[in-house]
Amino acid sequence: MDGAGPQVHTRPKFLAGLEADLPDHLGGTQDVRGVTVKRNEKGKNMDTTLLIMAAGIGSRFGGGIKQLEPVDASGRIIMDYSIHDAMEAGFNHIIFVIRKDIEAAFREAIGDRMAAVCAAHGVTVDYVFQDLHDIPGQLPEGRTKPWGTGQAVLAAKDLIHTPFVIINADDYYGKDGFRKVHDYLADGGEACMAGFVLKNTLSDNGSVTRGICEMDAQSNLTKVVETKNIVKTAGGAEADGTVLDLESLVSMNMWGLTPAFLDVLEEGFVEFFQKEVLQNPLKAEYLIPTFVGHLLQEGKLTVKVLRTDDSWYGMTYKEDVPAVKESFRKMLEKGVYREELFADL
Repeated sequence: MDGAGPQVHTRPKFLAGLEADLPDHLGGTQDVRGVTVKRNEKGKNMDTTLLIMAAGIGSRFGGGIKQLEPVDASGRIIMDYSIHDAMEAGFNHIIFVIRKDIEAAFREAIGDRMAAVCAAHGVTVDYVFQDLHDIPGQLPEGRTKPWGTGQAVLAAKDLIHTPFVIINADDYYGKDGFRKVHDYLADGGEACMAGFVLKNTLSDNGSVTRGICEMDAQSNLTKVVETKNIVKTAGGAEADGTVLDLESLVSMNMWGLTPAFLDVLEEGFVEFFQKEVLQNPLKAEYLIPTFVGHLLQEGKLTVKVLRTDDSWYGMTYKEDVPAVKESFRKMLEKGVYREELFADL
């Protein structure tokens, strides 16, 4: 891939071009939108895509936009570090999923800076817009809530021709997760997720919700149990009085997938609109973890859980900011990252 400047794309309406017959599995070699994708191609140097979910930027805490909160003395934000780690792991195409109304602010905060960095390293950058009206049906009257991560991923469908990883814009995942997901996909893996150790994802400043993973003996995901109100305790962690295993693996929405998954995801969005939206037109959300859960139940998808012992950092609460900044200061001090962040690539 070349280092051409960032391109902006919009997705056509979902019903246009929706394939009538979709595969029951996600394996093999398939022609996806005119590009032949080899599912079992070996080699760490294959093209791979980083898909950054940034359309939610604008949610505020304590008077600031949390996704754009600087985490180091140079004014960099968490997204800078995620992009660095993804590029270091081998991802060479970045897609930002944003909203049209935040495009100018996003480019000013990070987009223009990343365009220059990526061009220098031969990494392609694209933008797509998540749009409330980009749906397989009519917009319910009074609907203002975004449709969720499933629709956000579909916004980039026409630009994804390689295995890809999904991340949240405002979460720090560490280097290990990117390496493991990239290498799993590059070795021909179909679907995977980074499994973070619960104790490495908790906040000192309030409760959190985590998707606790259940797996079989081969580390294949069998179920994600959404667990709310998880708090630290003197002895570990608990949720609504139930003691939790601190060594449990949890999903932080870092999914590794292939282009063929997008066809299934699109078909699922049509079904979601026909069923869920009718029942809850103002609040129903099409979420990746929920959809993956349905595929697991139906035996249509196998997801490998790749354990990472890196700490996850996020700024759920304004009070989390000092601790997160201190964590980045320590990583810079220890040489995990350079002061000139991208100088080691």
